[in-house]
Amino acid sequence: MAEFVMPSLGADMDEGILQEWLVSPGDRIAKGDPIAVVETAKSAIEVEAFETGTVGQLLVDPGTTVPVGGPLAVIEPAAAKSRPRKHARADAAVEHKKAVARPTRAGRARASAAGVEPGTAPAAAAASADGGHAEAGPLIRHLAEQRGINLQTLQGSGSGGRVTRADIDRSAGTAGRPPRVRATPLARRLADELAVDLGTLTGTGQHGAVRAADVRKAGGATAHRAPPPPGAAPAPAPAPTPPRSALGTTGARQAIAGLMARANREIPHYYLATTIDMAAATDRLHEHNRHRPPSERLLPAALLLKAAALAAREVPDLNGFWTEERFTPGDGVHLGVAVSLRGGGLVAPALHDADRLGLDELMAALKDLVGRARGGRLRGSEVSTATLTVTSLGDQGVETVFGVIHPPQVALVGFGRVVDRPCAVDGLLGVHPQVTATLSADHRATDGVIGARYLTAVDRLLQHPEEL
Repeated sequence: MAEFVMPSLGADMDEGILQEWLVSPGDRIAKGDPIAVVETAKSAIEVEAFETGTVGQLLVDPGTTVPVGGPLAVIEPAAAKSRPRKHARADAAVEHKKAVARPTRAGRARASAAGVEPGTAPAAAAASADGGHAEAGPLIRHLAEQRGINLQTLQGSGSGGRVTRADIDRSAGTAGRPPRVRATPLARRLADELAVDLGTLTGTGQHGAVRAADVRKAGGATAHRAPPPPGAAPAPAPAPTPPRSALGTTGARQAIAGLMARANREIPHYYLATTIDMAAATDRLHEHNRHRPPSERLLPAALLLKAAALAAREVPDLNGFWTEERFTPGDGVHLGVAVSLRGGGLVAPALHDADRLGLDELMAALKDLVGRARGGRLRGSEVSTATLTVTSLGDQGVETVFGVIHPPQVALVGFGRVVDRPCAVDGLLGVHPQVTATLSADHRATDGVIGARYLTAVDRLLQHPEEL
């Protein structure tokens, strides 16, 4: 038996709400299959299975808030001989207790995202055999580092002594913050729209969770107050309700603000910019699209992203993470693409192995990723694995953008609008399409020389699009 736990879906995530189960006890699952939908401060995300097996027991009901690293379900490994579905829950309950004391190898591998090796005693869980070095994934190590916490001193509260983000919060003295009100995702959205304080409501849902009906009832009571008696001073007019776009993104805005403020405060940024001639790239784009239907045409974004990915492979010092006062290279070039959401807010899901995708494949993957990001159908593997983020505001008319690095990454690439500008080429004055490319980089991991090499590689690739 092994536990499926609440994954870390970003450096700014402390907890998530289990919104929906996509599987039932007894279902066979393969590694990478979406098995649950988790709501974070930014969006709803499909969480994928970490291994192949059979769903044994679902430990958490929909609508429950669970800290990162907290158990969600019990999974029977694929090698285990499954029993009839009617016995699955009983067997899982027994094996779950055993798994706490004696986890499987797969469980230990997955626990790195939660911070420590499961199955060890709490005092020893934070250290490994090499002399006390705490085993933790990049995001957990980054969180402990930025709060000045020594992982070796933590007593894990998770199963088998696993250290969770709640343990880090308690160690940092932040556990005393007001508890999050238990409520369904729909109830939270309605509360935002109707300006209802969830903390004042008594939930009628399972385990006291506030339901949409509770919010509607409270909102209706506020909107239909009895008129004042004759002669009494009229009640003050209610404050106008902010538009949905301003209300529905409060949590996302707070999460983004917290992460970016921390990044600006803790990461010593340096910035570089260069202007790139896009004449050759634009000609190649027109030639490629000439005889294709609109649905199959390439956009300039495909060329920019491919150039950014190939340059990252060429200059790998900018492709990875800064944790524990050292740089950890990425296991591939996974470009985080900044996507603005329709209701407001921002996410940066990853295009995996972008350097290996052909232009047509990359364009299709980009359309699919943006569509699912705006539709709330992202997968967990897409929101927590980016090694380098790219942002572009060219479609908004912006010519230059200097971004803030998304920790624990060490760089962010920005592209502006492709603009026709006068320029001198081979001693002659002409007008060429040009784009401004920028780099925001972490001075702890690299310096201006490495950053300049990266932008020079991007420039060369876009001026020789046959290399893309």
